[in-house]
Amino acid sequence: MSSVAHRAARVGPLLSRIVAALFGGYALAALASVAVLALPISKPQAVITGMLASFAIYAGGVIWVFAVRSALRAWLGLAAVAAPLLAAAWTVW
Repeated sequence: MSSVAHRAARVGPLLSRIVAALFGGYALAALASVAVLALPISKPQAVITGMLASFAIYAGGVIWVFAVRSALRAWLGLAAVAAPLLAAAWTVW
């Protein structure tokens, strides 16, 4: 294996995790902040709850991405959490 291919094989999963942390965490936080509007609480309270919860959800998503064994598990975990949030957010849109 050439040195370029070896380096790409070593750096590729790290870059995948960084992208998952940045954009996947943001997507989870955004979906959660919209999905909170589906709860049976007043709209202003739901907006504040969604905004405050989005910070914790984003941080949790970033921690999850770097805590699992592989980049594939990181992406699958983000997708598994995003699916029900998307379903809840879909009812609001």
